[in-house]
Amino acid sequence: MTFPDITPDLKSAMPGLRGRLLANQSLAELTWFRVGGPAQVLFTPADEDDLAYFLKHLPKDLPVYVVGVGSNLIVRDGGLPGVVIRLAPRAFGETSADGDIVTAGAAALDKRVAETAASANIGGMEFFFGIPGTIGGALRMNAGANGGETRDVLLEATGVGRDGTKHVFGNADMKFVYRNSGVDPSIIFTSARFRGKLTDAEAIRVRMNEVQAHRETAQPIREKTGGSTFKNPPGNSAWKLIDAAGCRGLKVGGAQVSEMHCNFLINTGSATGHDIETLGETVRERVRQTSGIELHWEIKRIGIGRD
Repeated sequence: MTFPDITPDLKSAMPGLRGRLLANQSLAELTWFRVGGPAQVLFTPADEDDLAYFLKHLPKDLPVYVVGVGSNLIVRDGGLPGVVIRLAPRAFGETSADGDIVTAGAAALDKRVAETAASANIGGMEFFFGIPGTIGGALRMNAGANGGETRDVLLEATGVGRDGTKHVFGNADMKFVYRNSGVDPSIIFTSARFRGKLTDAEAIRVRMNEVQAHRETAQPIREKTGGSTFKNPPGNSAWKLIDAAGCRGLKVGGAQVSEMHCNFLINTGSATGHDIETLGETVRERVRQTSGIELHWEIKRIGIGRD
């Protein structure tokens, strides 16, 4: 699918824009699944001020989406009308530590935040080492792993609203719940500050090694995947329900339920976004039939499905 090119109109309406606008830009290479159609417009802001300027002058009827490293995302094959915003690591990926506080841009990899904390002998953020995403996604989803969650360490987050207004959110303002936050979905997070505890360096490294070993032995991290597909139901494990429903190794087109960890879907090489989403819905239906439990997607799905 090809969308009408609206970038000339946007550029003429925003003479002060410094970021990059691209029309009909493929999104497949920006996601870990390597599937999906194009963005009508892909915008990469130069910095937070540039992002605020862009949003302030953007027509209100244009949909806006945010994509990080695409590790927890299915882009449907028809692509996305409107604007996709991608915060580049160069402008939004810095991390630093001061005392027991770590500051990170929204495009910083979760793993890098864990490493920054470890280098400053700050404990409590080792769980970030096992999350294959960015801080922006961690804030939106209350990302967690290996017994820790974003809400356990967040001091405050900054973001920009759809009208270009900048906001600061304390931990309570984020309204964190399991794998989600209650902040207005239109807010685009730009940075965050976390507080850990000064800890023995060796103890931190031991914990990070444990996190990495768990990932390598229990998860298909070398495959084209999107991480954990479904949220764990209260008092249960999604992978156990999927396994009990006989879905381990199940295939739809080029998509497959991982043999190693069946809460992971993988692109075996030829999958489409439709294949992956259909496989996920098939798994949900089989789990519902065998256990009566409704699985809810943890992976975000955006865009237009194929006809």
